[in-house]
Amino acid sequence: MPRVGLTPEQVVDHALALIDDQGPDGLTLAAVATRAGVATPSLYKHVSGGLTELRRLIAVRVTEELAARLADAALGRSGDDAVAAVLRAYHAYATAYPHRYNALPQAPQADDDLNAAAARLVGVIVAVLREYGLDGSEAIHAARTVRSLAHGFASLSIAGAFQLAEDLTTTHDRLITTLTSGLHTWPKA
Repeated sequence: MPRVGLTPEQVVDHALALIDDQGPDGLTLAAVATRAGVATPSLYKHVSGGLTELRRLIAVRVTEELAARLADAALGRSGDDAVAAVLRAYHAYATAYPHRYNALPQAPQADDDLNAAAARLVGVIVAVLREYGLDGSEAIHAARTVRSLAHGFASLSIAGAFQLAEDLTTTHDRLITTLTSGLHTWPKA
């Protein structure tokens, strides 16, 4: 019988805390069980597919967390302000939780829950692009551009690639301005 009060969501909470503390290599069922205060075999009562299922649940949660952060950032904003807020929120999440961010799948998966979460994430980006009059294929091209820019800058930041003395926030602001300027002249379908 599952431990009273322990849910699959709480198992994911423990796993994320472990990843935050120790990185992805620290994620083992034994380590999660220790954090949750249960025996390792007991985790299968909460996450039946073991470590593979737990990694899937982590990917879904991280995708949902990032989608929620972007949606919150965009709320009540439009145009350049919305794009800038989304990009800043994206970078803030990735750099605050670099190990979680690295658990974010970058390609579609054969998983309905994960694809639904990814659709919400992309949906936020597409929604902020509507102000630029983009729809159809052009909205997809622009969303890919935003995602590439956000992921690239976040990944390079996390990796410590920006070592020169110039302020990273200024660089990010210039990148956002370059993107929003380009969105104003983006080809219409």
